[in-house]
Amino acid sequence: MRKRVILAGAIAAAIGLVAAGCSGSGGSTGNASGSTITYWASNQGTSLDNDKQVLTPVLDDFTKKTGIKVKLEVIGWNDLQTRIQTAVTSGQGPDVLNIGNTWAASLQATGAFLPFDDANMKAIGGADKFVKTALDTGGAPGKTKTSVPLYGLAYGLYYNKAMFTAAGVTPPTTWEELVTDAKKLTTGGKYGFALAAGSYTENAHFAFINAAQDNAELFDSKGNPTFTSDGVVSGIKRYVDLMQSDKVVNTSNAQYDNGVQAVNDFAKGKVAMILNQNNADSSIAANGMKSDAYGVVPFPAPEGGQPVASHVAGINLSIMKNTKNKDAALQFVKFMTSESTQTTLGKPYASLPVLNGAKANFTDNAEEAATFQKIYNTMSKPLPLVPAEDQFENTVGKAMNDMFAKVATGGTVSEADIKAALKTAQDQVEQSIG
Repeated sequence: MRKRVILAGAIAAAIGLVAAGCSGSGGSTGNASGSTITYWASNQGTSLDNDKQVLTPVLDDFTKKTGIKVKLEVIGWNDLQTRIQTAVTSGQGPDVLNIGNTWAASLQATGAFLPFDDANMKAIGGADKFVKTALDTGGAPGKTKTSVPLYGLAYGLYYNKAMFTAAGVTPPTTWEELVTDAKKLTTGGKYGFALAAGSYTENAHFAFINAAQDNAELFDSKGNPTFTSDGVVSGIKRYVDLMQSDKVVNTSNAQYDNGVQAVNDFAKGKVAMILNQNNADSSIAANGMKSDAYGVVPFPAPEGGQPVASHVAGINLSIMKNTKNKDAALQFVKFMTSESTQTTLGKPYASLPVLNGAKANFTDNAEEAATFQKIYNTMSKPLPLVPAEDQFENTVGKAMNDMFAKVATGGTVSEADIKAALKTAQDQVEQSIG
């Protein structure tokens, strides 16, 4: 597992570098035809090569229509955030890039990204074309957005219908039912659950979701971290206990550093349930599992908990402020967020619509589509739109990697251990934000 933490003060350093080195850059180039832009895409498909296969004909179509060439690089999630931070601090990056929408406020604070002011927003088709909840993830409240939505995602609880029937259980509606079902399903070398327990991004997401179910906040109203609050500690303990005390997750999952590995286990019938975003469908299908062999329900909260089943997940598009190909970059963003391109990419990437009036086409299963749309629209809570959010993901996500690794090697993780780890993470974030 690759483990990393953004150094305290990196954002502040980036702001200074951007202010010193990027003034006057990013201006209009006039006629964009004939120019070449660099695009960093995030891994959305079954592999980096799969992404290239999906995106290449789409980018070729863009070139055919505009005369603008696109140099594509697909970057895995465990590397993307570090690559972006390096680009910010060095000033050497792409023209256009995908970001996790949870990073929007953090990256906005660096000053390294082109603001979508009235003129730039108009150039990509206007703000009104986007679903409001999706567009709201484009930056901190009250500030000009520096990213726009590209792919909408939400977490759901996938379950194997045949395994559930054989075990005599039904899809859980509470956390308590989920654990009970998972224990019954953990038998004969198969497990009730699989988790991406070695992925700091996945772990951080579920730290947030489980804490939200316990009515806890990660930051106060002033943007200061509150990682050590009781609800955060209890939420993480509940999640870690799936492997630790409930023993419904294989300890090998501590080495699963991306969601695809857990999805593959699910599709191959090795586990009965996974927690994943709706883009799991592409990997499930690639492994030969039919859409009628599984169902999806909202990720359940404990009895009496808040009905938060996901964060407002998804991928946004940003333009580096120092691009020398501003017009071409804006044309590319307009193209990628057009209805036709959204429809083209919605199926292979199993994404939810980010455009008003658009319909989900990632699955032919109407019930699944409706479940995910319900989760996205009514059971999702945005991750904190504060500049230090990315540091939460890195520090708390890394700490949870370590917790799962400890459990996997025979150790135990108590609430006191969790609180101590969160105190260390909180201190690091407090130091970085002053």
